[in-house]
Amino acid sequence: MISGSDLYRVVSAMAPLYTAMGLGYASVRWWRVLSADHCAGIGRFVAVLAVPLLVFRIVAGNNPYAMNPRLLLADSLEKLLLLAALLLWALLRRRSSSSSSSSSSSSPPLLAWAVTVFSLATLPNTAIIGIPLLNGMYGPDAGVLVAQIIFPQLIVWYNLIIFVYELIAARRTAAAPRSENPNTSIGGGGGDTADFDITVLVSEGGDMVLSKMTKEEENAGAGDGGGKNAAAVAAEEEETRRRETEVVPVRKVMAVAVRKLAKVPSTYASFLGLLWSLIAFRYGIQMPTIIDGSLSIISSTAVGLSMFSVGTFMARQPRFISCGYRMAIIATVIKFLVGPLIMAGASLAVGLRGTLLRVAIVQAALPLAVLSFVYAEEYKLHPDIMSTAVITGNFVSLPVTILYYILLGLCCTKHS
Repeated sequence: MISGSDLYRVVSAMAPLYTAMGLGYASVRWWRVLSADHCAGIGRFVAVLAVPLLVFRIVAGNNPYAMNPRLLLADSLEKLLLLAALLLWALLRRRSSSSSSSSSSSSPPLLAWAVTVFSLATLPNTAIIGIPLLNGMYGPDAGVLVAQIIFPQLIVWYNLIIFVYELIAARRTAAAPRSENPNTSIGGGGGDTADFDITVLVSEGGDMVLSKMTKEEENAGAGDGGGKNAAAVAAEEEETRRRETEVVPVRKVMAVAVRKLAKVPSTYASFLGLLWSLIAFRYGIQMPTIIDGSLSIISSTAVGLSMFSVGTFMARQPRFISCGYRMAIIATVIKFLVGPLIMAGASLAVGLRGTLLRVAIVQAALPLAVLSFVYAEEYKLHPDIMSTAVITGNFVSLPVTILYYILLGLCCTKHS
């Protein structure tokens, strides 16, 4: 069983995270020493400098020649199973939306929801919370196993998420120039009022379609709290008749996303870390102390500033649970129930037993990685859900993982 000293070690490892998050919250909400621009600057520093250096250090310090293949296979299978489920959901959702009369522009982008659910279910906070927690539960060897799971997450899965984020951004960027009209000014700033100053992006089939509507039509459609009055219906019918659409090929969007992904600092950091680890552990090369110390002093700020950024984001929201209680409950269920269940199935399928099985399931029940919030905030895609998942996850993770620890111990004892 986990001892009191082990529990204290876990709590002492998590306490600094709450301290950083609390300071970020107080700096904005109570002390008012940081403005929105300051918070954006901190988030930018974390995303483009501190986190990439932390990624490099973690990947470079992992021995790729001494990894457990079955554990990595179980982790990969978990994520592939969820991706298959999300793909099926997207296809069914697209089919139902195309057969309905409602406008597809009123629904959130399927890609954004898919990457959010994927992050919630399969990307736990293994680096910060997982290693000390599992060390306390199963000993130092468990921490080594958890470090191995971090390796493909940083190399493969986070880069996949960044690619999807860039894909969404590229679709918007590729369509935006086509909406420009030399006789109008987007946003209606200065001079004559623009005829088309609100842009709506909708997805039809595999292409990006750009629709334009007038300011008056948008206001009419939003009248009476979004209700459908006669004026709004007439405006919609008029807008439908005069809608102008332009199609952006998917290949062009993909090319833009790939080019932008190649410029993301975390992408360079992960693959450079992999290259260094392959060479260093093959030939027994140690990183020079000067370089290691220089990387350490910057990368060590990534964890604290990431939690600080969560606190500042939370302080700028009108409510503590910024995404709403219903969505918070859904996110919590996905994080602490759906993710571990999928991991349990994948682990049993590849033959994990004993401590390996327990480690795989418990680490899947860890709270959401702060890095997921950093990217969601950077790309402005569901940061409220991600921040809520990080906040609530850190509060409930310790009792939840201890519950999994006890249940797994009882199950293994019963079947042994």
